[in-house]
Amino acid sequence: MSNENCGSPDHEFHRRLFLQGSTAASVASVLSFTSLFSSPAFAEQAKKTQKHCILLWLCGAPSQFETWDPKPGRPTSGPFGAIPTSLPGIHFSQLMPKCASIAHKLSIVRSMKTSQSEHFQAIDLLNRGEGPRPPFVRPTLGSVLGQQLGQLDSPIPNFVLFDPCPEGNEYKRFKAGNWAGWLGAEYGPVRVGGEYKIENIIKPESIPDTDYEDRNALRRFLSKKFENDNKSQAASSYNAAFERVNGLMSCAPLFDLDRLPKEDRERYGPGIFGLNTLQARHLVENGAPFVMVSNGMPWDCHVFNHETHQMLVPELDNVLFQLVNDLDERGMSENTLVIAMGEFGRTPWLNVARGRDHYPNAWSMCMAGCGIKPGIVFGGTDADGIDVAENPVDQRNLFATIFTALGIDPHTYWDLPGFPDFFFVEEDAEPIAEVLA
Repeated sequence: MSNENCGSPDHEFHRRLFLQGSTAASVASVLSFTSLFSSPAFAEQAKKTQKHCILLWLCGAPSQFETWDPKPGRPTSGPFGAIPTSLPGIHFSQLMPKCASIAHKLSIVRSMKTSQSEHFQAIDLLNRGEGPRPPFVRPTLGSVLGQQLGQLDSPIPNFVLFDPCPEGNEYKRFKAGNWAGWLGAEYGPVRVGGEYKIENIIKPESIPDTDYEDRNALRRFLSKKFENDNKSQAASSYNAAFERVNGLMSCAPLFDLDRLPKEDRERYGPGIFGLNTLQARHLVENGAPFVMVSNGMPWDCHVFNHETHQMLVPELDNVLFQLVNDLDERGMSENTLVIAMGEFGRTPWLNVARGRDHYPNAWSMCMAGCGIKPGIVFGGTDADGIDVAENPVDQRNLFATIFTALGIDPHTYWDLPGFPDFFFVEEDAEPIAEVLA
């Protein structure tokens, strides 16, 4: 008999799964209790098929007038002009020359129209895709995508949050809440900040590896027995947290910024936002399904709007430019969705402090990569940017678009015993067809 195994990783992968059993349950069992995840063939196959998402969270909300939807010559315009982009007839703020040069790789939605005008409520809405429905807590986008896109038994966290957020603001209120909702604590974020490293995850040298593994096996056995005997959801979440720490111990080097090339760090710039975005790219390259990069809350420009944006927009312009180009050059764009947005926009008028206040009525956001059609500017506002003039989009349409782009049915029903009907996206909201590839 001739040997039909050509030696390719794909052949090895499929043959191995066949030999291990044809049912999904058999495969799942084997994946959990053998060393298949250490197989180069399986790792390569998983890397080919896994999708990822990087959310650049512009907390505090940037002005659409100084970024994606300038209104030169109008009373609502600031002192900055508009510049042509790589898309004929489309202009961005003059503060964004780098993004203007890659507009053909981006998809801009200029017709966001949402309902919440206060930070806490708006951050919650734009992270969960739906308003509150007490006593039920809907999981955030990061938790849902971590669950849907994560690989079985991967040591890399399903949801990583880079968060240099200062104390005492609305984002802190949101951060203190229940991110994972009914999915459970194992789908909450692993938060990283400060010096970019995760602290206290190095095993003491005084504990031999065999001793450490024996202790962990005993803890796992006793904890699982308690969980099963008491049917305890709390114990389940507690056990999941332990397993996540074990995973973090094995992948701690991925969070070490100093291991990344100096030239990459220089390209992304010296700021925390840029360096965290570089780390997000690095984590996604190594299998992280969802990474959220928050800039803290500097965009809340109630005072001196123009000066604020003159400082902040160039950094966003460079960071987004570097990220989108890097993903392209590494062949990762087809499987990695990039989202850049805040919780609302800014008012078309200035207040007495020369600032722009909160404005959910008409604002803009950006997407690129996986499942997204490049070179699209969808929707539009009127001449002064006071209201949406065509194709309004709310958070449900946006979430439906994100899920669809990542290959997830937005109308999937959450099968939650004892819960009322919940769907990934409510009210049968449709994705933005024109934005999808």
